[in-house]
This record gives sequence, structure tokens and C-alpha cells, in this order.
Amino acid sequence: MAWVVDTSVLLDVHSADPDFSRSSAACLAQHLSEGLLICPVTYVEMAPAFAGNADLQKQFLRQVGVEWPALWTIADTQAAHLLWNDYVARKRAGHARKRPIADVLIEAFAQRFQGLITRNPKHFMTVPVRTP
Repeated sequence: MAWVVDTSVLLDVHSADPDFSRSSAACLAQHLSEGLLICPVTYVEMAPAFAGNADLQKQFLRQVGVEWPALWTIADTQAAHLLWNDYVARKRAGHARKRPIADVLIEAFAQRFQGLITRNPKHFMTVPVRTP
């Protein structure tokens, strides 16, 4: 079963980030045989790194072995609905920090797969995570 790759890991590799590119690339290589894919939200988040050029972005994804497109399902929407409700309830009770909706959507999507490859494991509580 495939791993979902978080946006930050792909941007590390694309930008040759001096602190994270090697470990992120190595983590992707380690899990390549199991399959790598991205949530549609990650595809959107990556657009500025490619100046909005979808062809360049798709070429990069092919080069690193990430499957695209992966379809969003009603199950993903239902999972995101529950995750966002839980987050807002915790936030209102003073038990949660600010969390981008994109992270909730990526986490919900990753629930259908093996887990998530991310540099931000504390943001994702309902799925197994691998960190570079």
C-alpha cells in the first residue's frame, strides 16, 4: 500500500534545501517500492514552486516517483469533516494551536493509505507517519 507524501518533503527535494533535501530524498527512496502519491491539496500547495507550470510540476513528480493524480473520495471528505470538527472543538477549548485546513485535508486523505511521509509528525495524529 502506498505512502502519501506531504508537501514539505517534496519541496525539500525540489528546492535542494540545505537542511532537509538529502534526508527527504532518502526517505522517498526508502519507500518508493511501496508506492508514493500525493493528495490533490499537496499538488495545489506545490504550484508556486513551479511558477504555476503544471507540466514542470508533473515532470518533477514523475522524476521522484510520486503518482499523480490520486482521486479525492467521499470517504476523504467524511474523514476531513470529522478531523476539522475535532480540531475546532479542541481549539475553542484552548487545547489546540493554529492548524491549516490543508493539513487536515492531507491527513484525511492519508487515512486510506499506509500513512504519511512528513517533516511535521506532530500535525498528523490519526495516521502512521515516517519522517525524513
